[in-house]
Amino acid sequence: MDKVNILGVWVDKVNIGEAADKIFKMLDENRPHMIFTPNSEILMVAYKDLKFREILNRADMLTADGIGVVYASKILKNPIKERAAGFDITCKVLEKVAESGHKVFFFGGKEGVGKKAKENLEQKYPFIQIVGTRNGYFKPEEEPEIIREINESGADLVLVCLGAPAQEKWIARNIDSLHAKVFMGVGGSLDVLAGTAERAPEFWCNHGIEWLYRLLKQPSRIGRMMALPKFALTVLFKGRRFPQEKAEG
Repeated sequence: MDKVNILGVWVDKVNIGEAADKIFKMLDENRPHMIFTPNSEILMVAYKDLKFREILNRADMLTADGIGVVYASKILKNPIKERAAGFDITCKVLEKVAESGHKVFFFGGKEGVGKKAKENLEQKYPFIQIVGTRNGYFKPEEEPEIIREINESGADLVLVCLGAPAQEKWIARNIDSLHAKVFMGVGGSLDVLAGTAERAPEFWCNHGIEWLYRLLKQPSRIGRMMALPKFALTVLFKGRRFPQEKAEG
């Protein structure tokens, strides 16, 4: 797949439909896959943290979850076609697995969020197979039990919603012990599926200003939003130092 190197992270130049189609095909491959959806904040963390950057670059696919990532690719003259948010990709993939018979596991969120998301999706897709849910609050010593629970469920697809960078690190750390075929780190998607969090209206998403809608709803996010101009300046002044042609091997 065609990629763009944004501050050392190789992001795939795919749209929502292309990403969902590729993930769906991965479900029938005989190995585990890691899918991450970095936004500007996550790419800034990776820029400063080599180990986290390496985790992202080990993924089978990285999609641009944020209009800032799309703008960064344009600054670097290697443009991504459109934003491919984790929630939108998740919805497309769940729509496909509802018809295919692949099994799904939800891992993350507060107690009860996964079960509510399961109920909502079962109403929408009567034949979807959601074979387990587990909240995202656990101690390190509980990890083996969580892995066993996921493996025994027979899940093909696991949505890991622990927030970044915890979800990416958890998947990378445990991938060799897990039996499912696809692990997606998709942050707050589970809360939206459960109805406990609200997504920005379609107008705001389509115009790339979902971040502004969130800020208007939660002014306390202003500190986090300051990462956006910092990211833009870093890409502008340092982004061209990174190669746009990926070396083989």
